[in-house]
Amino acid sequence: MDQRIFKEGDKAVYPAHGVGEVQAVETRNIAGNEHKFYILKILENSMIVMVPTANVKSVGLREIIDCDEVERVYEILRERDITVDNQTWNRRYREYMDKIKTGSVYEIAEVLRDLSMLKYVKELSFGERKMLDTAKNLLVKELAIAETTTEEDVLQKIRDIFVGK
Repeated sequence: MDQRIFKEGDKAVYPAHGVGEVQAVETRNIAGNEHKFYILKILENSMIVMVPTANVKSVGLREIIDCDEVERVYEILRERDITVDNQTWNRRYREYMDKIKTGSVYEIAEVLRDLSMLKYVKELSFGERKMLDTAKNLLVKELAIAETTTEEDVLQKIRDIFVGK
């Protein structure tokens, strides 16, 4: 797969931080060498991230998903034929954190689904509740942009999926 070239104004997903907007493409001189960077402003918290253009693939910077992928995300969220294992919460937490760090919208959807299902069975730990919110926020922002709708609409769709569980 060719490395995607982003330009100013493009939206991109930065793993574990979510959707950002490319504010600029800058060349900086570091230790006598010229390096190009994407200056990315994360929409969720206005954090600025500099991503070397040469490292886009290795850091996992990617485009917003398209319509076909959106439906697959909702399918993952609707899946009920899953087993939430009985491992300790901290082992589960590490596993889910690794999934979130991949930046894969599908892995994040699995985390949201699994934790949403688990909370009907038992009380989530503080860390799990925080992770549930993180997964939800990452998904909602990207799905809203991909579907050209509001975050509230996406949140409602997700609520509807889990209300009937």
